This record gives sequence, structure tokens and C-alpha cells, in this order.
Amino acid sequence: MSALAEGVSGSVASIGYGLAAIGPGIGVGLIFGNGVQAMARQPEAAGLIRSNMFIGFALTEALALIGIVMPFVYGQ
Repeated sequence: MSALAEGVSGSVASIGYGLAAIGPGIGVGLIFGNGVQAMARQPEAAGLIRSNMFIGFALTEALALIGIVMPFVYGQ
């Protein structure tokens, strides 16, 4: 066993979730960044853009919540 592997302690599932949370984090940033840009370009459509932005946020965040549950489901 290498020296690096000996220093790692704890659950490997937590490392996996940390890596899995990168995708939804980037997705949320893209959703809100592009939503603000769209509202700046067309202020009259801000209500529609905002509602679509929150729907996209909820779906993207659901991926992170599923990712936090999966280590408990398959970790047994």
C-alpha cells in the first residue's frame, strides 16, 4: 500500500460525493449566471426567465441530493 493510501481515512463514499457535487455546483452557477444575463438583455421577460431559472435550479440541485443519498443506499 502506498504512503498516500495509508494517510486516507474515513469513508470513500464521502470522497465520491465530493466529486459528484462538482457537477451540480457548476450547473447552478451556469443557470444563475445565464439567467441574470438574460434578464439584463430583456428586462420585460424577467418574470418568465426567473421562473424557468428556479425550475432549472431545482432540477440541478436534485442531482446533488440524490448524490448524497446514494452512498447510504449502496454503502451497506
